[in-house]
Amino acid sequence: MAFAPESIRRAWAAARTAQEASAVVIDVAESAADQTHVREVLDHVWPGESTQVTPNLLRALVHSGSYCSIARDRESGRPLGAALGLVGRSEEVSGGVFLHSHMAGVWENSRDRHIGTALKLHQRAWSMAEGIPVVAWTFDPLVRRNAFFNVVRLGVQVREYHEDFYGVMTDAVNAGDRSDRLVAWWDLDSSRASLAAAGELRAPSSAAMADIARAFLVDVDGEPVTRAAPTAVESVLVHLPSDVVAIRQADPERALRWRFAVRAALQAAYDVGLRVSMVTTEGAYVLEPTEGTQV
Repeated sequence: MAFAPESIRRAWAAARTAQEASAVVIDVAESAADQTHVREVLDHVWPGESTQVTPNLLRALVHSGSYCSIARDRESGRPLGAALGLVGRSEEVSGGVFLHSHMAGVWENSRDRHIGTALKLHQRAWSMAEGIPVVAWTFDPLVRRNAFFNVVRLGVQVREYHEDFYGVMTDAVNAGDRSDRLVAWWDLDSSRASLAAAGELRAPSSAAMADIARAFLVDVDGEPVTRAAPTAVESVLVHLPSDVVAIRQADPERALRWRFAVRAALQAAYDVGLRVSMVTTEGAYVLEPTEGTQV
């Protein structure tokens, strides 16, 4: 698929603005040295086991046209973030090709600089320049900051729910929990993605949604409480725990209660035709009838 030159220009401009705001420089990791730095970043983000992306495999992926980038501090040159995407095929995409964003992470003490946004906007611009219209990836439905980032900062559509998508995971972030995942579908030149890239996609507060969407799953003193099941003609809120990673470490059984409650709530909503349209500022999914999911 070929994008209009002006669309690609705007995408690169948004990517450069994000890099300047986060004080990083992002490049495609073409050299073996850059790829070593990519692996170091990803191993830091997912501690406890190797990312399992060996140097020779990473080299082969980049050589065959996959996406791999490294974000460095503008002043020191220190690697602070990295992203890896694999070219995939789908009949749903114009031209049949999309990018599966397999891993993207930022060094822990640099996560308040919005480097993740810069990485994803670089990935968006690169993909559009390559004629790739969609980037897709999976994310943990329970991680509030990721849900907000994906839906509000990037403007993705949230697609199907997969139970235990990766099976048992033993890294320090996911160990002891189920690997349930939602699919993020990023239509790169959509009005929603363009609004997000310009910083103009706004999240409502949960209070502001009270007259529009009924609370379906709520947090009561740190525990998930489910109310009456949704219907196909109403909008509902599914609240998430404040920090599931911390809960996982402190109280694994409570984390599993949240896992199963959110799984049941999202599946029940999707089963009647509701879809995630937004995430509130407090970290609740807003689910609306299908026709209400487009911007």
